[in-house]
Amino acid sequence: MATYKGIQGFSIQNLSADPSNPIEGQVWYNSTSNVWKVEEATATGAWATGVSLNTGRYALGSAGTQTETVAFGGFTTANTGATEEYNGSSWSPSGSLNTSRRGVSGTGIQTAGLAIGGYTTANTGATEEYNGATWASNPTGLSTVRRFLGAAGTQTSALAFGGTTPSTPADSTEEYDGSTWTAGGNLITARNGLGGAGTQTAALAFGGNAPPFTAATEEYDGSSWTSVNSMNTARGQIQGSGIQTAALGFGGEASTGYTTATEEWDGANWTTVASLATAREQFAGTGTLPATIAIAGYDGTSPGILSSTEEWTGAGAPTTKTITVS
Repeated sequence: MATYKGIQGFSIQNLSADPSNPIEGQVWYNSTSNVWKVEEATATGAWATGVSLNTGRYALGSAGTQTETVAFGGFTTANTGATEEYNGSSWSPSGSLNTSRRGVSGTGIQTAGLAIGGYTTANTGATEEYNGATWASNPTGLSTVRRFLGAAGTQTSALAFGGTTPSTPADSTEEYDGSTWTAGGNLITARNGLGGAGTQTAALAFGGNAPPFTAATEEYDGSSWTSVNSMNTARGQIQGSGIQTAALGFGGEASTGYTTATEEWDGANWTTVASLATAREQFAGTGTLPATIAIAGYDGTSPGILSSTEEWTGAGAPTTKTITVS
């Protein structure tokens, strides 16, 4: 009789714990749980319940990845500068923003984040840099003060676009080099509450409130914006993640109310995929197309302030499954 080793050239491992970095197709026996397991790739993307923030809030900003996230600012019963870090399993408090505000946007990574704009008692252009522990204010803020703007890029090469200034949607774009903001090419569609993804020279802007709510999508090449195919669901207060050619747009407020709608961008078209569990707006989101986190926000109930998070695992992401026999 043929054996597995004879066919494959190796034996199935007997392990007391699952391997830390299994490869697709790998099979092993977990002797602690007494089950066979296999590493597969997910067939479709889905949202799953994540770990809640310590401080529920909406109109906050975020930066980082799904497992290395920093969330900051927002509104509880007042504007807050509270900052929390996520390590993939728990949130922990960190140094507060110097300027407490809501409607703030963020970009960068957990150890080199950027907080941009927002609202105190009026729109602000305040810009702060995060080093993984504390925030430092840059005396040179945005040229155009605004809130609910789109953002993309890194702490030293960022893009800020759109937003509300002071009470109407903006089309202006600004580029940050780590010390100063300079004017870039204007958006074709002025709007606030829009999603952003990508880098300073290859950014994506989508959705927002023009008004009315828009599904318009634009690509930035480092100097100008170009209109491309629109989203399937027009909405504002949407969040986004990923890069210009592979992005995720999710949540927000549509003409029918708060929405759970999630869409994937492949560089040419938007495709509707699995929805969020909780319809929310004025929330934060960060990550990549295969691994994104949606953070807190507002769900329209009373008081409606959320601390809950959701984590997106996209199609093709590795997943460990137990082999069962029926």
